Amino acid sequence: MGIHQVKRFFQKDFNSWWIISMVGAAVILLPILFIFLSLFQEPNQNWFQIRQYLLKTYVANTIILVLLTGIFTAFLGVTLAWLTSAYDFPLKRFFRWGLLLPLAIPPYIAAYTYRTMFSYTGVIQSTLRNQFDYQINPELLSISSLRGAIFIFTIFLFPYVYIMTRAFLESQSSSFFENARLLGRKPLAIFVQVVLPLSRPAIVAGAVLVVYEVLSDYGVTSYFGIHTISTAIFQTWFGMYDIDSAMRLAAWLMVIIVGLFFLERLLRQGRRYNVNNKSRPLVPIKLKGAKAAAAFLYCSIIFLLGFLIPLIQLIAWAKLTFHKVWNESFFTLFFQTVYVAVIATLLILVLAVIVANVCRTHSTGSYVLAKLTTTGYSIPGAIIAIGVLAMFITLDKWLAPVYSFMGLGNTPLILSMSLVMLIVGYTIRFMATGFNAVEVGFEKIGTKYSEASRMLGLGVTKTFFKVDLPLIKGALISGFILTFVEICKELPLALLLRPFNFDTLATKTFQYAKDEMIYEASISSLMIIGISVLSVVVFQMIDKKVQR
Repeated sequence: MGIHQVKRFFQKDFNSWWIISMVGAAVILLPILFIFLSLFQEPNQNWFQIRQYLLKTYVANTIILVLLTGIFTAFLGVTLAWLTSAYDFPLKRFFRWGLLLPLAIPPYIAAYTYRTMFSYTGVIQSTLRNQFDYQINPELLSISSLRGAIFIFTIFLFPYVYIMTRAFLESQSSSFFENARLLGRKPLAIFVQVVLPLSRPAIVAGAVLVVYEVLSDYGVTSYFGIHTISTAIFQTWFGMYDIDSAMRLAAWLMVIIVGLFFLERLLRQGRRYNVNNKSRPLVPIKLKGAKAAAAFLYCSIIFLLGFLIPLIQLIAWAKLTFHKVWNESFFTLFFQTVYVAVIATLLILVLAVIVANVCRTHSTGSYVLAKLTTTGYSIPGAIIAIGVLAMFITLDKWLAPVYSFMGLGNTPLILSMSLVMLIVGYTIRFMATGFNAVEVGFEKIGTKYSEASRMLGLGVTKTFFKVDLPLIKGALISGFILTFVEICKELPLALLLRPFNFDTLATKTFQYAKDEMIYEASISSLMIIGISVLSVVVFQMIDKKVQR
């Protein structure tokens, strides 16, 4: 950057919006920096024990979960996206949005639901014994294992791949697929030779989101007793009370994530993809007879496994424990969940609006700024929690003289024991959700209105409140709902950063499940699912508006 460019920047671009954006990016990056710095610190004795006897198991289980879940979710997502995009069969319109509903059930809720259903006293084995006088080996139906975790993750996370692949296929010209048919290619050959190569960017993008969710998970792996790096972070923190080793484990998990990121970039190196949305869109082919029945059956099985069966089971359990759980303490629990989620969501949207507005009005460094502020979504909640805790403990040490002057003691933990830490963790983790919604809103309205306002003499702030804000109101509402839902579902951050004796719906559900109080966990689970279904409805509303 030359002298004239620097001078122009400070004269025109350097303002309060830019300063707040830089501060927000710094706050988001600081916890990550604390994690990486732990790799250069002298390890303690616990770390040598973990590295020698446990780390290989942690890493191996994590890699197996990531690879197999990624493969199976990609298969389910792509095949279902191709079926609902390229073919017409009974109840296709229902399955188009119904196959999104598994996202409404967090995997940790699905894990304890299916484990209880398949247990010896569960509905499946009880029905076989009592109704059909058939005794089955309980080990055959046990899902408290690595394969069970892969099943849960696959069935409840495949919609990430399904959503992106379906949207990508429907934006493509039908000429690709029609030409393949004219050349005599069979449906399977078209799928393998045309659909898969063409949809690779969407498949990879969806699979990457699945990988992030698996790496972030603590509920499923902990409940099934699977040792992964995420569960190891919790065990080291709460079991050994060793924050240093927990930070080092988090740093190794970050290394794996960065490695996966660069591996995907390396595999995509030199490849170019073109989205052609100017030609005639894909026209579905009507299936008849056995083919229509097979397509309907395939979609039905996935919908039943991924949403309807666990939902019905949770409702049945809720009826048994409604009067026991539905009391004043439950309303307090609900209020605490909504309270912290609303505060964090509002903070995220305010920061997202500022950053997105800076990115569209400042060409210098806008791409880097956007990437820095949305980094948290690709980082597991356990890592963010470790980094946030380390940052706040350091901040409390720096503020110790102030606390002492205020009569609070010499070395109290004020910020580290407050809700502020949890809200900051939520903000870092879900900044991308709010930012993406706001960014889409700004892209739709363009810059011509704001530029006209600036030419008429209004400043950046007045232009935003009088011109931009009314135009992006819809994007802000959808961003608020989607971010609010994600925060309500989040488990690892809430478990690690919540103050003492402060629970959310997610943490209470997990505690019930860990204490084998499965029936009592059903009502809070249904509450989370109800909030989550709202996000699916919002997504469909946005999708319809985009199509119009």
